[in-house]
Amino acid sequence: MTDDGDAWERNAGWWQREFTDGADPEYEEQILPLVDRHLGSARRVLDIGCGEGQIARRLARQGVDVVGLDPTSSQVVEAQHRGAGPVYAQSSAELLPVRSGGFDAVVMCLVLEHLDPFEPAIHEIARVLEPGGRFVLMLNHPLLQTPGSGWIDDHILEEQYWRVGPYLRDDARMEEVAPGVELPFMHRPLSRYVQVMGEVGLLIDHMEEPAPPPGFLAAAWEYAEAASIPRLMVLCARRVT
Repeated sequence: MTDDGDAWERNAGWWQREFTDGADPEYEEQILPLVDRHLGSARRVLDIGCGEGQIARRLARQGVDVVGLDPTSSQVVEAQHRGAGPVYAQSSAELLPVRSGGFDAVVMCLVLEHLDPFEPAIHEIARVLEPGGRFVLMLNHPLLQTPGSGWIDDHILEEQYWRVGPYLRDDARMEEVAPGVELPFMHRPLSRYVQVMGEVGLLIDHMEEPAPPPGFLAAAWEYAEAASIPRLMVLCARRVT
């Protein structure tokens, strides 16, 4: 299997072209507005897996003090080049180079499903949050984006439905997300994330399963018939211990 770190370094340019600065409708119409709603009032935010800094820049423009961390050196270099206020550093999620209780909010967007194991990252998030601090987690929907899931247009039975893959089975694989672009994905049941969060005192007080935004549906014609199937799940939790 291709080394995960090498995969992210090799494909950083693809991410910077296709998913930032207005290029991706899911970010523009869905993810960034969610960031505004859940984190815009925070004082000091840690953005784990920040990539080239799209979310960090968004928050900094609203007056939030932001630190962005990413394990991919080329992403950190690009984030620093684009500037706009946040502080960036290269770091994994398993050992965060920040003091305990130093942030009133942490955001992880489309990151946790790429980590194996994921538990150390959750423990670190609880450590760096102040009591009452907020954790906003956005990830590919663990049920409806399970490997093997997808829209089925059965012309024999004359049925249309969304097939769900083997949800209860952990799965780790390199997925081709674009021609020539392979990235590591780890599927786990939602209960795995919720259980570990609860163990470290991160209690969920809000959950969202937003429908795909109009811009995505307009660009992804093959998904239009499954417009009621969410691609994203949002979990918001508070540190209570």
